[in-house]
Amino acid sequence: MAQTTLKVAQVLSGAEKGGAENFFVRLVKGLEGQAGYQQKAFIRDHKSRVDDLAKAGIEVEGFSFGGKLDVLGRFKYRRALNAYKPDIVLTWMNRASGNTPKGDYILVNRLGHYYNLKYYKHSDYWIGISKGICQHLIDGGMPKERVFHIPNFADETEVDPLPRDSFDTPTDKPLILAAGRLHVNKGFDVLLKSLVDVPDAILWLAGAGPEEQSLKSLASTLGVSERVRFLGWRTDVTALMRTADVFVCPSRHEGLGSIVMESWAHKCPIIATKSQGPGEVIEHDVTGILTEIDDVEELTGAINQVLASEELRNQLVNQAYEGYQKGYSQDYIVSEYIRLFYYLKNREVA
Repeated sequence: MAQTTLKVAQVLSGAEKGGAENFFVRLVKGLEGQAGYQQKAFIRDHKSRVDDLAKAGIEVEGFSFGGKLDVLGRFKYRRALNAYKPDIVLTWMNRASGNTPKGDYILVNRLGHYYNLKYYKHSDYWIGISKGICQHLIDGGMPKERVFHIPNFADETEVDPLPRDSFDTPTDKPLILAAGRLHVNKGFDVLLKSLVDVPDAILWLAGAGPEEQSLKSLASTLGVSERVRFLGWRTDVTALMRTADVFVCPSRHEGLGSIVMESWAHKCPIIATKSQGPGEVIEHDVTGILTEIDDVEELTGAINQVLASEELRNQLVNQAYEGYQKGYSQDYIVSEYIRLFYYLKNREVA
């Protein structure tokens, strides 16, 4: 069937900072300018994100996306959405999905985690960023033939490593990197316990969140405070990856673990737990090292093994980068979204 112009509304009501929010910006920018494709971003009115998208030439409008009492905000959003007359509406996460009713468009929900499905049952189609999330949707009653798997791609912007002595780091010591929201689900307490038996290694921990003080207290109790750098929320994680010897993802729960793709694209060997996402995409001993969740001893052994062998680090990096290019690169994932959008439009017309 001949390709016609396709109008897509991208809807995000997320926080000012976050992994899903970062990927939203990457995908929308990647889709902009694709042949036969037109889009508009309907997002929470965080000025920095509105300005960032507008600067990239993307049509964007900000809304309050408040709670149940935000009747006026919900009305303004829905009025603007209907005025745009999209062929497809792609919503991201709970609030955007719950606030977007069925209409004269194809409604698609994108899930990046194992969310409560009550916000998504009214949709027409669903995208899960991992096979596990797709199964979660199917188990929750969504028709299998209407559920599609499209993973994330990394921020592929070329970056330079930071100076090795950044953050008062000794240049002659092994350097471990971890990044993410400082939340119990991320398992950073396990990593700190592992650090006790990783002699001399320095840990850069990039992130902010409710567990920050608890983790700092734990580092002090374990006697590793002098070897841990709490970096706060960072926007340059890929540069940190280019600097570190190994990236560690010790999560207890991780929907896809987009950070895995970041490590592959920026050639930093990765060690991760067998949590949902990383356990699905990482091939053990090929594109990374997998350990059991909450297993301090096994994580310690994996870190020491990778830090001790430059040959192993190079092997993991090269194999992971090859796999990334084949199935997770920006070009590949953008083409998958375009292909799916046209498939859905043609399917509804047929």
